[in-house]
Amino acid sequence: MHLRRSERCPRRSPWRDGVLAVCVAAAAVTGALLAPPAGTHLDQVAYLLMLTGALALAVRTRWPVPVLLISTGCMLVYHLRDFPGNAGVIPLLVALYTAVRFGHRRLAVVPALAMVVAIVKDAGGLGGTPADNGSRETFLLLGWLVAAAVFGEVSRQRSAYIRQVEERAAEAERTREEMARRRAGEERLRIARELHDSLTHSISVIKVQAGVAVHLARKRGEEVPPTLLAIQEASGDALRELRATLEVLRTPQAEEDADGAGPASGLDRLPQLVERARSTGLPVRLEITGGRRPLPEETDRAAYRIVQEALTNITRHAGPAAPARVRVDYRPGELAVEIEDDGRATADQPPVPGTGLLGMRERVAALGGTLDARPRPEGGFAVRARLPLAPVPAMTGGKRGAR
Repeated sequence: MHLRRSERCPRRSPWRDGVLAVCVAAAAVTGALLAPPAGTHLDQVAYLLMLTGALALAVRTRWPVPVLLISTGCMLVYHLRDFPGNAGVIPLLVALYTAVRFGHRRLAVVPALAMVVAIVKDAGGLGGTPADNGSRETFLLLGWLVAAAVFGEVSRQRSAYIRQVEERAAEAERTREEMARRRAGEERLRIARELHDSLTHSISVIKVQAGVAVHLARKRGEEVPPTLLAIQEASGDALRELRATLEVLRTPQAEEDADGAGPASGLDRLPQLVERARSTGLPVRLEITGGRRPLPEETDRAAYRIVQEALTNITRHAGPAAPARVRVDYRPGELAVEIEDDGRATADQPPVPGTGLLGMRERVAALGGTLDARPRPEGGFAVRARLPLAPVPAMTGGKRGAR
């Protein structure tokens, strides 16, 4: 059974077959010149037969069958004309190996039949007595042809085995990748279930209780404490973002659509974040400079999260009513985010880095930026992030006033 060309013909450079053809032609001519004299001296026909059979090998990988037929014909005519030596068989050995190597095993009978014709000729006819020397040489050539065919078949089987092993390895790799993706999907679903069963319920209870307290205070005509309003707003935002996160975990491909439960957190919501921090008693000053322009979604979200985490840390660690400043600078090639406070942190006793700072560094590193978070020499703590930006047209220019 013949294999498809794409399966049986390896990709080879054409010059390799050309070099092989020239080498075989040189070997055939040299062998004929060094061979003992025979019935017919070398002439133009002999050289033409040797060169035709040899130079045809230059296209052996493209047309193995025609090359085999040409080499067989040249060899047979060379032998029947009783030229010296067996130079015509050298190109035939290469052509036979190539044909069998590419799956044309049945064509190996063609040179075998040619050898039978040569044996009959050496025998002087079907009923004659074979000449010892000519018969021995012919049978020896037949053995070389058989060896070339066997070598070609072994090479073909070896290539088929290697190809099969490679296909199995590729299939195993695909199977491992699919299994890894399936396990990752199962793990995401498990995390989503745990988050929903724990955090979602707790945050919902906080939101409901804060809403009830606000409603009762207003019903009694009392002034609602700003802290209670901040708790209500923060719990609502946390619940919205948690639901968006759960949606991403359940459908990873829809990360860009994760705002189905609400808008994604970005710098456009930075004023609300600052107002919420102020409602807890933290004096925060917000300043946005540079030309405002659209940001990549990941950069926009990372900048918002950095400010959010920094303000949370200030509220927890800087001390009561420690002034804080948030600066966002839209620069030509990057976005600079700086959060500073006048809290209790000192260079001699820096705070122990926690999960929040680690998350900041991971976000910034994923975007190829830099993060510097350390105590200030004059006291307090500073977080400075540099996030690289692709050049995009600016929406508005100039400097916005500080808030």
